[in-house]
Amino acid sequence: MPAVEEVFKVSGVPTYTFVQPTRYAQMKVAIRTPGRCVVVEGPSGIGKTSSVAQILDELKLADSVTLLRTREPKDVAYIEALPELGDIGVVIVDDFHRLDDKVKARITDFMKLLADRGDPKSKLILIGINKAGDRLVQYGSDVGLRIDVFKLEQNPPELVEQLIELGEKALNVKVEDKAKIVEVSHGSFQIAQLLCHQICVESGVTESGDKEANVDKSVDFVLDDVLTSLRRIHYKACVEFAQGSKLRREGRAPYLHILRWLVDSDDWAVDLRRAIKDHPEHRGSVGQVVSKGYLETLMRDKAAILDEFFHYQPETSVFTVEDPKLVFYLRSINWKSFVKEVGFSTSEFPSKYDVALSFAGPDRAHAKQLFDILAEREVSVFYDENEQHRILTEKVEDYLAPIYRSEAAYVVPLLSPEYPKRIWTKFESDQFKGRFGTNGVIPIRFRTAADGYFSAPMEYGSLSFDPDGDVTGQLTKIAETICERLKEDRLQGSEKEPQLDI
Repeated sequence: MPAVEEVFKVSGVPTYTFVQPTRYAQMKVAIRTPGRCVVVEGPSGIGKTSSVAQILDELKLADSVTLLRTREPKDVAYIEALPELGDIGVVIVDDFHRLDDKVKARITDFMKLLADRGDPKSKLILIGINKAGDRLVQYGSDVGLRIDVFKLEQNPPELVEQLIELGEKALNVKVEDKAKIVEVSHGSFQIAQLLCHQICVESGVTESGDKEANVDKSVDFVLDDVLTSLRRIHYKACVEFAQGSKLRREGRAPYLHILRWLVDSDDWAVDLRRAIKDHPEHRGSVGQVVSKGYLETLMRDKAAILDEFFHYQPETSVFTVEDPKLVFYLRSINWKSFVKEVGFSTSEFPSKYDVALSFAGPDRAHAKQLFDILAEREVSVFYDENEQHRILTEKVEDYLAPIYRSEAAYVVPLLSPEYPKRIWTKFESDQFKGRFGTNGVIPIRFRTAADGYFSAPMEYGSLSFDPDGDVTGQLTKIAETICERLKEDRLQGSEKEPQLDI
């Protein structure tokens, strides 16, 4: 008479509830082909390790398998030595995406050698996250012809339902809220196991009985307890990631939005370069932390907290979660409340940019330095040099006009002596001059500019700049003032937002 923890396993390889994923037969053929190395990739909790273990058991190879985990330093040393060990038998490398590039390249060469020899005594099975196999091909394009890559994606609802039915049979129970479990599991066998386990326990079913028992508790009934348990595990990592290297209340919360995109994804992974194209309003914030390497630095600096839950591969720009229970947790909480707990007043930004810089060519060095300071503080800034590849095929006036007219929350013109002499600053100022008096322009007036020129900003508050003084110190102070204004805007905007759940 099996116990509930043996049937609906919260962790480990399932026994009573194992379900063959799609392409299971193809995986089996590849694994038993001599010399043919296999890559199984996909999000955690989708059935990668369980499927490989089941196939090896069917092939009578389970007792001769060596399992190596890349989280174990001693195992990594063993992995590095594999090419010199002769006949290695069947070796599984779990989470191989975590290996450094040098080791990955070495393993790639080894797999090519095994395939060319058709070696019947050595086989490598690599298990990793989404797109992990793509990285191997980068080390040798011809390796793609010598290995089989199986991507296990979100399981279809009928397979999740089949898992539950196997559990019902093993425990001799009837689960009333089966349809809701299938729905909220989003194709994850692991989430389905977790919910079934909790619902059975709450319904008083702890082991199989002679008479069929009715499991009548609902997902909603157990959800609070499940989320409380998951919060203890995942909350700190989520908050630490969402805050970035430093909480920037004036910024556009780029890491928070990466989390949100992860929540909305189907396969627990986000290709950030593609996501930025799909969300151009975050190009100036998320785009900056990706292109400037800030995300990579964050993952490295906070590895002790984040490494267990997230993985970022800068070469492919793929950000993924290691544990689907974390995504389930984020999907189930009140998102607006979480935003406040992280420390941001809002996650909604009505304008495409926070700031658009307008400046004369000779003042580019000052503009670039101001841009860098603001971008580091996660402020979305339009700076023409960053947009050249987008402007390239456009009619320039049509591209720039709406940015200065309305798409930036604030236009920040650098009013130097050269500003009124340039054609493009004349064009840009014509677009935003109507925004004086509407709190849309923050002029930076150079001390060296002639008195009385550009009369409109003289009537409104402006910031002073002495190009002969401490440039870095002044620009830092100017950026701080702009950021203080943005903080106030965020706070006022949050008071108008409706209450929304994920």
